[in-house]
Amino acid sequence: QVGQAAYSASKGGIVAMTLPIARDLAPLGIRVVTIAPGLFSTPLLAGLPEKVRNFLGQQVPFPSRLGDPAEYAHLVQALAENPMINGEVVRLDGALRMQP
Repeated sequence: QVGQAAYSASKGGIVAMTLPIARDLAPLGIRVVTIAPGLFSTPLLAGLPEKVRNFLGQQVPFPSRLGDPAEYAHLVQALAENPMINGEVVRLDGALRMQP
């Protein structure tokens, strides 16, 4: 989004570190996986007017709604249970790409 250079740079740093850190920690048996969430129904978004929350949810291609925290937890569980997932960034955003 316009005006988000510093924010996006910080997120890009996390993405860029995921694989190197996973490789560094592999000898210790530690896996590193980054989850990149989209818009989720959190207390922060709950404070917004319903009209705004609905608008944001409609921006998500599919499913066209805000994510549920249980869906995030489900992904965490699936990643933890699969020992071959390591050094990866997983987007959990319903294919959302924010408009400028």
